[in-house]
Amino acid sequence: MEKVRLILDSSSNTLSDPARNLVVVPLTLTFGEENMLDDEKLDISEFLAKMEANNEAGKTAAPSIQRWLDALEGSENAIIVTLTSGLSGTYSSALQAKDIYLEQHPHANVIVVDSRSAGPELEVVLEGVEALIKDDKLRFADLEAKIAEFRTRTHLLFVLQSLRNLSLNGRVSPAVAKIAGVLKINLIGTASVDGELQPLTNARGMKKALREIVKQMEGMKYQGGRVVIDECENATDAEKLKEAILASYPSAEVTIRPMRGLCSFYAERGGLMIGFHE
Repeated sequence: MEKVRLILDSSSNTLSDPARNLVVVPLTLTFGEENMLDDEKLDISEFLAKMEANNEAGKTAAPSIQRWLDALEGSENAIIVTLTSGLSGTYSSALQAKDIYLEQHPHANVIVVDSRSAGPELEVVLEGVEALIKDDKLRFADLEAKIAEFRTRTHLLFVLQSLRNLSLNGRVSPAVAKIAGVLKINLIGTASVDGELQPLTNARGMKKALREIVKQMEGMKYQGGRVVIDECENATDAEKLKEAILASYPSAEVTIRPMRGLCSFYAERGGLMIGFHE
């Protein structure tokens, strides 16, 4: 297959990498009057400190159409994987950019995939795409269906130690967020089929939460496939989770990465996101 440009947005917690022919397009994060690009220059520790000092709801904004067009420029074949349309207009802006680009480059091919997820599941999907495009017998026209098939076996779980930001953004009540903080109750959830944040259960303390994550993975038919754990200033619990997974599935490939801005905005300090293939 001819060379394929791979494009993600920054919700993937992945950085641009010329060796992978990969471009990452940043979302914008806003507190008050300050706008911050979620790119490799964003200092996550400083960002978290600003977020925690802020008593009003922050905002996130999808990449502009022009940013997608810049990422597509010069490509004949491209695959874009975006943050779930259930949380953001990112997928919509990528589709608009695709239409404009194809008008200007009628012989190009562009696929836009709504991940219905965020964070590490996008990386798992990306790795699946990379494996597919190495198949010389596979036509680009067949890739969209193959990617959709692959995505039926990828999943996302998350555990949150703080619900403060979700409270400020109206996703949980302030009272629930406060009680959860006092009692050290962690929220465990997933990405629903519609790509929205779906709570699954609660666990008091991270030790129980990590056990519950492994249990939930097994309930989602996990059998030792690829795992990517993204952590927000919580490498210790990420390592414990990795050890727990490897104890049951010694041959599993498990990677731990730091979250970038968008996922840190939702997961907050101490949060974990787990993307995996069955």
